[in-house]
Amino acid sequence: MDEFTPPPPDLAASPPPLPPAAISGSPTDFLKGVVGKRVIVRLTSGVDYRGVLSCLDGYMNIALEQTEEHVNGVVTNRYGDAFIRGNNVLYISADEAL
Repeated sequence: MDEFTPPPPDLAASPPPLPPAAISGSPTDFLKGVVGKRVIVRLTSGVDYRGVLSCLDGYMNIALEQTEEHVNGVVTNRYGDAFIRGNNVLYISADEAL
């Protein structure tokens, strides 16, 4: 190899390929797909809420049913319904296969 040819990529160091669901689709498609399913909502405070996503809006305001509050991985409260203001949401993750 000359000094201008980059070395071949190290295949052992490259990350595994992403599953098809992670490659295609937009965040909006994901959110539409998880309505009615179990999700994990992480707040900016680090607290997790797990429950069934009832609905959400463009501001990321969220309504959950059958909600559990998790602090440091431990269930601290259970709520029938919970409403979370969008500016507190760090992320939403599916808690079951899509």
